[in-house]
Amino acid sequence: AGSSPYILFLNPDTRLEAGSTSIPLAFMEQLGNEKVGVCSIQLVDERGKVSRTCARYPTLGRLVSAALGLDKLPGLAGSGVHMRDWDHLDSHQVDHVMGAFYLMRREAFERVGGFDERFFVYLEDVDLSKVVGDSGWDSWYLTEAQAFHAGGGTSRQVKVHRLFYSLRSRLLYAFKHFPRWQAWTLVMVTNLLEPFTRSIWCLLRGDVVGVKHTWAAYGMLWRSMRHILRGEGRYNP
Repeated sequence: AGSSPYILFLNPDTRLEAGSTSIPLAFMEQLGNEKVGVCSIQLVDERGKVSRTCARYPTLGRLVSAALGLDKLPGLAGSGVHMRDWDHLDSHQVDHVMGAFYLMRREAFERVGGFDERFFVYLEDVDLSKVVGDSGWDSWYLTEAQAFHAGGGTSRQVKVHRLFYSLRSRLLYAFKHFPRWQAWTLVMVTNLLEPFTRSIWCLLRGDVVGVKHTWAAYGMLWRSMRHILRGEGRYNP
């Protein structure tokens, strides 16, 4: 509804510091950075640790790696979507910056039509980054500025729904951006293999309640598959 040349999407579990907005704005205003459509900054958690928040565009292989928990294994941290193999201590052009602090040119936002509202939560920012990137804009992560980000926010309190919406968004993303055969392959992996691999990882951590949450979330997913396969955003579990 505004007219500012920039829009900042900011999570409610963040706290801005000195320079949190002025530094990335100055970067985007620099001569030669006209094609930087999205910019984010270093996010620090409760322990003062730099969070590894950037991600690669999802591919079938990366999503399957995450679904099977392969990206949790030593030496395979870089096989998933999240850039856990990079310490996030230097500024870099990336595919995607986390939506907790997502500074964007209004021109880019309006040109791509904004967020795809079929994504209720999770991957809505990745989808936007993908569409923005496909339109010729760049995304940058800057270390010269910082903000605090708790991570998880209120979704920590609704773990079943959090997992359900994450799985649902993943499939919606696949049917939007992947070849049809890849999207269907991901459907099979997500529905037939991942409930068991997630349960195994929970048991290895001694998280019996996590197994219960996993299967409850998958029950919601299976009941919503008809809506997902139709590409519909509406579903109230």
